[in-house]
Amino acid sequence: MRGGPSSEYEISLKTGEAALANINRQKYEPLDILIDKKGIWYLWGFPAAPEKIFSNVDVIFNAMHGEYGEDGKVQQILEAHKIPFTGSGAYAGALAMQKRMAKDIFSLAGILTPPALTIKRGENIEASAAKAVRKISLPLVVKPADRVSSIGVTVARNIYELINGIIQALEISNGGETLIEKYIDGREATCVVLEDFRGQKHYAFPVVEIVPAKNKFFDYESKNKHLAQKVCPGRFDVETKAKIEKVAVAAHVSLGCRHYSRSDFIVAKNEKNYPRAFQNKQRESAGIYLLELNALPALTEFSSLPKAVESVGLNFPNFLDHILMLALR
Repeated sequence: MRGGPSSEYEISLKTGEAALANINRQKYEPLDILIDKKGIWYLWGFPAAPEKIFSNVDVIFNAMHGEYGEDGKVQQILEAHKIPFTGSGAYAGALAMQKRMAKDIFSLAGILTPPALTIKRGENIEASAAKAVRKISLPLVVKPADRVSSIGVTVARNIYELINGIIQALEISNGGETLIEKYIDGREATCVVLEDFRGQKHYAFPVVEIVPAKNKFFDYESKNKHLAQKVCPGRFDVETKAKIEKVAVAAHVSLGCRHYSRSDFIVAKNEKNYPRAFQNKQRESAGIYLLELNALPALTEFSSLPKAVESVGLNFPNFLDHILMLALR
């Protein structure tokens, strides 16, 4: 099942295409279910009612990203029809999409995330921006609180960039809320978690290091125009990699995710330069900040997940089979 009325429509098509191309045809008979940008459902290119489609399937491989496909809405439809599907359920998917709520849960689980505050549509933007500078200090990362793939994310290094970033993020946000986080200068990493693999309830794949193009962070353009280099296993020391893997599992569990997920991190370069309130040397994961969790990672040839999966000798068709069997079970 791919497509959907979201900003991630094209990426979802590619994830679905990858699944269709790599699924084991000797074991499965795949059906191509497409939902267009207007929310109309198709089966092999012909319009079809969802309930008619569901009568022909044993399990749904959810390849939809962004709003509707990743935020719990389509999961609610599938759950109501008692159709098994891959990936997290409606509640966990909704939590992962709501960045402020996810950060609160991560904090309760003892997971380190960048200090942040939220601004809602209708609030005085100039006053809110000044408050953010006082409480957190520049530079700051501004992002819509309910979008994925770094859509609408900017880095503000002065008050004018901050105000413009807030305005842009509020326009993009579906719920009219902007998240403002402390900018952490460091190296970017991501870690995939897969359930019930190789004798482990939650198996963390080797950490993937993200090396953005020069003078850029890993923004939407970098992710989808393949401007960033992805190194697996990442060039971190053994202790750092072990901590990232441990936190990725903790994040997966804390949100109640299912089957698989991907967590994104910043490994701080020099935490001593941050305000005292943000130094966490007592924490086991000091210097390793969880940015967010993606409950439905992309599976395109340029995505981090296939690279991590292949690094441990698991080919892509077997990965798909494992996910489908988890859903059926």
